[in-house]
Amino acid sequence: MNIQTLRVDSPEGRQSCARLRQRFSEGGEENCRQAVREILGRVSKEGDTAVVDYCRRFDSPTMTLETLRVTEEEFAQADRAVDAAFRETLRFAAERIRTFHEREREDSWILTREDGTITGRMVRPVDSAGLYVPGGKEGATPLVSSVLMNGIPAQIAGVARRVMVTPPNRAGGVNPFLLATAAEIGITEIYKVGSAWAIAALAYGTATIPAVDVIVGPGNQYVAEAKRQVMGRVRIDMLAGPSEVLIIADESAKPAFIAADMLAQAEHDPQALAVVITTSAGVATAVAGELARQLPQLPRADIARTALENRGLILVVDSLDEAMDLANEIAIEHLELQIDEPWQWLPRTRHAGAVFLGPWTPEAAGDYVAGPNHVLPTMGTARISSALGVETFVKKSSIISYSRRALEADSEHIRRLAALEGLTAHGHSVAIRLGED
Repeated sequence: MNIQTLRVDSPEGRQSCARLRQRFSEGGEENCRQAVREILGRVSKEGDTAVVDYCRRFDSPTMTLETLRVTEEEFAQADRAVDAAFRETLRFAAERIRTFHEREREDSWILTREDGTITGRMVRPVDSAGLYVPGGKEGATPLVSSVLMNGIPAQIAGVARRVMVTPPNRAGGVNPFLLATAAEIGITEIYKVGSAWAIAALAYGTATIPAVDVIVGPGNQYVAEAKRQVMGRVRIDMLAGPSEVLIIADESAKPAFIAADMLAQAEHDPQALAVVITTSAGVATAVAGELARQLPQLPRADIARTALENRGLILVVDSLDEAMDLANEIAIEHLELQIDEPWQWLPRTRHAGAVFLGPWTPEAAGDYVAGPNHVLPTMGTARISSALGVETFVKKSSIISYSRRALEADSEHIRRLAALEGLTAHGHSVAIRLGED
C-alpha cells in the first residue's frame, strides 16, 4: 500500500494542502442529480404508487403498500431476536447519548422594560422528524448508532412524531437490531423505504407516509442529493460528504494508534479522508509502516486501501503552531490531538466537528458511546456548522408585546425609519393607534 508522505512546504505539499482546503463538493454528478430530480418529481405526483414501485425495482420485489410499514409483530419478533448482551450495550450507549444531549436543551426567555414592553424568544420543537437509516449490506451491518444519534436528540427536543425509514432486504424485512434500537428510544413508526424515494416521501408526504418537518440521517450519494434538493421545503441536518479524520501528532505519539485510527475512517468508504500532520519525520515513517502492517488484517481492507491510496496523506511540519493553523484551515470532521499536553492546545482549535484529545481517545469512542453526536460537518463546513443536536429539531419564535405608553415612547423612531424606507403604511399603523392620524 502506498500513502503519500510530504513536507508541507514542498510544492507537492502545498498543492495537497490547497486541495484539502477546497474539498467542498456541491453534490453528486449530473446523472445523479437528474435521476434524483425525476424520483422526487414522480413521488410528489404519484405518492405511494411511485414509492412501492421503486421499492420493488431496487430493494424487495415482493413489497406491497400493505407491508410498507413495520408491524407490531415485526417489532415483537425483533425483540425476541436480539440477545441480552446487545441490549445491555444498547442501553449503555443510549444513556450516554441522552445524558450529553440533555445539556443542549434551550429555554424560552423574556425581557421586560419599565414602560411595559415585553420581548422574548419562544423555543418550540418541530412537529415531526424523519430519520433515514441506511440498509447496510442488505441489513447485514445494521447502523444502530445512527438510530440513537439521530433519534435521541429529537426525543429530547420534544418532537411529537419521529418516523424512521430504512431500505428493506430482498425478503422485505428489516434487521431486528435496527427495530429493537428504534423501539428502545420510542420510535414505532417505521417504513421499509430507502434511497431518494424515501427522502421524497418524507419531504412531500404520501397517503401512507405523512410529510415531516426535518429530515436527518446518513446515506449514499442519492440520499445526500435528495436531501439537498428538498432542503428549504424541509430542514435537513447537513450536506455531508465522506467521513474524514485529521490527526495531529508530535514525537510522543504512538504510530500504531495513529494508523489504527486512520484505518477506522478509511474502512467507511473508498472516498473517506484520513490525514496526519506531524512534527516528527520519524513518526511519519512509522505510521506508514503501521498502515502496511495493520491493513491486511481488516475484512474491509480493499475499501480502506483505496481510500488511503487515493486520499490518504501524511504531512510533515516544523511546529505544532503550524499544524494547528493548518488544521483550522482544513476544518475537519474529526480532529485528533495525539500530542503531549493536548488540553493546552485545545484553545487553539477553532474549526472542527469534534475534537479527540490524547492517545487513549479513539474516534470510535465518539462514534458509539462517548455521548456527543457523531453526525458532524464534513468537507470543511466545520467552519460554519455544528454537530447535530437538540437544536436541529427546534425553532425559535420572537415574542413582542407593547403597552400604549411603550408605543408612545417608540413611535417617533418607528415612523422615522418607516418614512426613510418609503413604507408609509408602517408609520400609519403606529399613528392611528395613538390618535395622530
